[in-house]
Amino acid sequence: MRTPNPRVQFCMQSLCMLGNEVSEMWRFYPQVLVEKMADINLKEVTLIVGVVTACYWNSLFCGFVFDDVSAILDNKDLHPSTPLKTLFQNDFWGTPMSEERSHKSYRPLTVLTFRLNYLFSELKPMSYHLLNMIFHAVVSVIFLKVCKLFLDNRSSVIASLLFAVHPIHTEAVTGVVGRAELLSSIFFLAAFLSYTKSKGPDNSIVWTPIALTVVLVAVATLCKEQGITVVGICCVYEVFIAQGYTLPLLCTTAGQFFRGKSNIPFSMLQTLIKLIVLMFSTLLLVVIRVQVIQSQLPVFTRFDNPAAVSPTPTRQLTFNYLLPLNAWLLLNPSELCCDWTMGTIPLIESFLDIRNLATFIFFCFLGALGVFSLRYPGDSSKTVLMALCLMALPFIPASNLFFPVGFVVAERVLYVPSMGFCILVAHGWQKISNKSVLKKLSWVCLSMVIFTHALKTLHRNWDWESEYTLFMSALKVNKNNAKLWNNVGHALENEKNFERALKYFLQATHVQPDDIGAHMNVGRTYKNLNRTKEAEESYMMAKSLMPQIIPGKKYAARIAPNHLNVYINLANLIRANESRLEEADQLYRQAISMRPDFKQAYISRGELLLKMNKPLKAKEAYLKALELDRNNADLWYNLAIVHIELKEPNEALKNFNRALELNPKHKLALFNSAILMQESGEVKLRPEARKRLLSYINEEPQDANGYFNLGMLAMDDKKDSEAEMWMKKAIKLQADFRSALFNLALLYSQTAKELMALPILEELLRYYPDHIKGLILKGDILMNQKKDILGAKKCFEKILEMDPNNVQGKHNLCVVYFEEKDLLKAERCLVETLALAPHEEYIQRHLNIVRDKISSSSFAEQPVSPAGKTSGVEGDKIPTENVKEVRSEPRPTQIIKPSDNKSQSKSNKLLGKSTDKETPHKTTKEIKEIEKKRVAALKRLEEIERILNGE
Repeated sequence: MRTPNPRVQFCMQSLCMLGNEVSEMWRFYPQVLVEKMADINLKEVTLIVGVVTACYWNSLFCGFVFDDVSAILDNKDLHPSTPLKTLFQNDFWGTPMSEERSHKSYRPLTVLTFRLNYLFSELKPMSYHLLNMIFHAVVSVIFLKVCKLFLDNRSSVIASLLFAVHPIHTEAVTGVVGRAELLSSIFFLAAFLSYTKSKGPDNSIVWTPIALTVVLVAVATLCKEQGITVVGICCVYEVFIAQGYTLPLLCTTAGQFFRGKSNIPFSMLQTLIKLIVLMFSTLLLVVIRVQVIQSQLPVFTRFDNPAAVSPTPTRQLTFNYLLPLNAWLLLNPSELCCDWTMGTIPLIESFLDIRNLATFIFFCFLGALGVFSLRYPGDSSKTVLMALCLMALPFIPASNLFFPVGFVVAERVLYVPSMGFCILVAHGWQKISNKSVLKKLSWVCLSMVIFTHALKTLHRNWDWESEYTLFMSALKVNKNNAKLWNNVGHALENEKNFERALKYFLQATHVQPDDIGAHMNVGRTYKNLNRTKEAEESYMMAKSLMPQIIPGKKYAARIAPNHLNVYINLANLIRANESRLEEADQLYRQAISMRPDFKQAYISRGELLLKMNKPLKAKEAYLKALELDRNNADLWYNLAIVHIELKEPNEALKNFNRALELNPKHKLALFNSAILMQESGEVKLRPEARKRLLSYINEEPQDANGYFNLGMLAMDDKKDSEAEMWMKKAIKLQADFRSALFNLALLYSQTAKELMALPILEELLRYYPDHIKGLILKGDILMNQKKDILGAKKCFEKILEMDPNNVQGKHNLCVVYFEEKDLLKAERCLVETLALAPHEEYIQRHLNIVRDKISSSSFAEQPVSPAGKTSGVEGDKIPTENVKEVRSEPRPTQIIKPSDNKSQSKSNKLLGKSTDKETPHKTTKEIKEIEKKRVAALKRLEEIERILNGE
């Protein structure tokens, strides 16, 4: 019987042990952590934490700036109302990974920590900065442990201190979005430390640390993509540190095996098994990551990374030059900049460019260190090798060497590579300080470096206080980046300083004449300054810079999606001119033809079609947008508005409800659905309408419309005291609230508090002297309650000055003439009134009564007197159809639309507020109320007739 190969037996036994060890992983994990931290004393931890606190305490007073706006302020994934599963479906910025505009940066665990911040402090930046500072301190302490694997205690502390204070980390620590770096680094280092425990006695394999390493690598990758590079560092550690191979020895062993002169050493076989497990796990993570991004790379433009779209050899020369440039930032962090895109670093287009010399020197130095670390045995070479690995491997994803990234240089991606740099510096210092001649000098130099770095970090933190300070500090370093000029303009624009913002936007167009976004910014600012002609010219310039459509080639792949907003902004501008609506529609259709999934174009076009009185086509546009995004509450709201225009209130209410299911705090949906319920006349819907209005005022406590409509709802329910309370609150917020003033006065008049209504009417007429209904009500109260016939006469005469054909005003003036005992004038007045309203029977009856009085008065040769009672006019009130004024906005007609989009930021939605306006139309409910009150008025007119007849 054939004897099994011992090596095969060993492999099978090792793989079987792996399954058993994984199940015991969590049982041993606390013990592993204790062992890891055992040789870090409390003094060292206190020192490092104290230094981090001293350097970054002022970061707590910084706000949300730059990328924080998109990742924090505009990211709905932070809100508790967003399902947790959405975090694992969207990218770092809250954009679905399936969308082309997604940056494909998949960091759900980092977003989860933002969500925890939001849970405790919502959008107060201090807690976000505090957590970042804590994470940086944790990384620095763990890094100390890593250093002690390769350096002595003193050098390890120095490396950790240098890492803690290095100014290059300001972007990662003070910028909130830099938390991805911090979290990934924690698990990155933890994974490496775990792997160092995988070698047991007699060079045996301990599977628990390996399994734990794989888990920690996965977690690090879910914090930021570069976390996966720790696998490469573990491989280098295993071969050259744990097994003690040098490159010559490795080559010799491999050569002998392939020539058949020797078998694979047992230790090397173990190493291969461990490396296979690591590589297989890494491959699995890569496959999952590719599936998450749906095998699509993000779309970047030449403005983000000019070298990426440059021809050979410009692309290669520039990318290679970026390596020594990043190394220089680690060595001399004196000039730091938050944005290195666009024209910050001119392209290297020739081999004769002097900057190629820096590239050559860098690679020579790197090569010399590499040869030293791989060729020679000893602790020094091992330290250098691990330092080089920490510098190089984590930087690979951002190096542009394998795939283009959306930046040229980014200081925060140097967070992990700086660890290798700090180890290298500490190791070099250790070598120098061991020489008695240079010992004191080395200590002085080291102290100066750490002290100046700490001061630089402390000072640099203040640059991140606001967007204006950040981008102005960047302009001091680099004036050739149009994006920086744009961002300063945005900061000033947010402060409503449009004149100064325009200067920076214009400068951006001078620095980068072909920057579409800069011209869009100029156009938007001109629009804000009401300079529409210049705004249109700027938008047209931006439009002319758009690449032409190439038949058969996908347009979206050649341009940033947000640049297509130039069509939206231009159309939004020109549609203010009623004669150019078709031209605006053509622009929307052009944007849609370029990008059929351009949701915002459908939304804007839908609004325009409503304005053009084409509700059916508007409905088609919104339905198309909903096909692209069914979870957009604003779209459901806008579709409800379309159904309102189509006279389909039930469908409108369904869509309002759908919007509120997606966003229970959707302000306009709350307000307008409540009004729609109230107008329906269905009593059973009133409690829900009241509930929604209460939710609305909770969201918008300063909007008087919410309180006013609650008052109108209370009036419908005959809750007079509650209606009075809401009306007063509305007037308190908006003293000139026309509808609230009138309806409060009307409420008083209907509840036998006519004298309380008078001062309210005086206030109404002070703001709106031509308010006819207010004048009618005031005249009625003056005549019937105050017995001020002259005052009432002035009110009615003023009505007729404004509207000579106002039947109610003219009829009441006739009654005043009657009260003044001028029957002939009253007769002429009623004749004129009857001519205006020949179908009003009560006017004819009053005319007959007055003529009878004139006849009897002439026959009896008595003074003309109606009855001698002022109460004879009491029943002649305001015509009932005008008793109750309609709501400030009884029908929801406002469409949610996008503002002019900023080229450097995510698009924003502006939710408008309802306006105080009257509608010429009346609902069925109001008509019924009119009829009821008309019957009551006729009864009162009969009483007037009896009084006029002297009964």
